Amino acid sequence: MKVGFQTFRPVYFALVAASALSLNGCFRASSPLIIQDRLETVTAPAMKIETGKASFYADELAGKRTASGEPYQPTKLTAAHRTLPFGTIVEVRNLSNGRTVSVRINDRGPFVNGRVIDLSRGAAQALNFEARGVCEAELRYTPVS
Repeated sequence: MKVGFQTFRPVYFALVAASALSLNGCFRASSPLIIQDRLETVTAPAMKIETGKASFYADELAGKRTASGEPYQPTKLTAAHRTLPFGTIVEVRNLSNGRTVSVRINDRGPFVNGRVIDLSRGAAQALNFEARGVCEAELRYTPVS
């Protein structure tokens, strides 16, 4: 008995689909994907932009646990946000000087009206607003669906 590609075709396409699903999030925006003889386009979710005041944590909190359970380390590039999931990477831009830094959300806050993000001291230094304590900032992130 001769076995050809047609015999294994459903299994082949199932493996292709499974490997594509396991790479979820690893596709470039609009990269083509072929599943079961159809060409589909995978698009990246839209970038979200938020603006408001950014501040930074006091050094007295160093070593204390954040809401995610990890200790606060002032030199790390981390931040607190009220709603974003822990682990979300946020690009923060100081609107007064154009400096940008990427931070990882690992805590909840800020709990002061008008503020959108609390940064670590290291992130505040990178944005050059440590002396003022607060700056107008723009946040860019890709929401997790």
